[in-house]
Amino acid sequence: MRNMLRLLTAASTLCLLPGFVTAQTAGAKPPKYETRTVHDPDGTGVFYLGREMAQVMGHEGADWLDRPEREAEEAPSLLIKALKLKPGNVVADIGAGSGYLSFKMAKSVLPTGKVYAEDIQQEMLDIVKKKAEDTGVQNVVPWLGTITETKLPDSSVDLIILVDVYHEFDHPFEMTQSMIKSLKVGGRLVFVEYRKEDPSVPIKLVHKMTEAQVKREMAIFPLKWVETSRILPRQHIIVFQKLATAPR
Repeated sequence: MRNMLRLLTAASTLCLLPGFVTAQTAGAKPPKYETRTVHDPDGTGVFYLGREMAQVMGHEGADWLDRPEREAEEAPSLLIKALKLKPGNVVADIGAGSGYLSFKMAKSVLPTGKVYAEDIQQEMLDIVKKKAEDTGVQNVVPWLGTITETKLPDSSVDLIILVDVYHEFDHPFEMTQSMIKSLKVGGRLVFVEYRKEDPSVPIKLVHKMTEAQVKREMAIFPLKWVETSRILPRQHIIVFQKLATAPR
């Protein structure tokens, strides 16, 4: 479904939401998606700000997300510590897949916080629901989004995290708009992406992102870069904070 919609809208011109036009971006033209015939065989042929979008991993790959060796390869326990979650935080795990990270974060926001496990594939959310039932975890909320919107409540989320998923978005501009809309002012938007700068990271090239590219794509939004951590074996942790929007 994603690939079909991607082809239909590949060359569309994007429009900024009025509430997210800042002094720095006022009057600037939104980026366009470009379709190229020559591209990475693992990519879609659709480019955004010079970056080719990767093909999406379907729900058939859920077992890979839950693989036992993931801790040794990627150290998600270090990621959880780096996020500095607090009791009562509302977190959105965008592209949550099987909920691997959602359930790990859920413990840190108890007793009153919750984690939205957002995905566009109902099959993934069915896995999340079953995990919650089997484990008795009540603060992980399966949440169905679309390829352009998270569908989360406005200004409701303290932290949004995307683990190895942003580079697969069909509509990164629209999705970023939607994510920012759901963040509270001062809330954090966190990208965890395989480091493209490091050729030793054993991931296909189109599934990696450089820190510079992530910053480039976020520069047109009301966000402030906070820090980039390289404590993980293979991934960056790139953190942005939502700024107050400029007055109209």
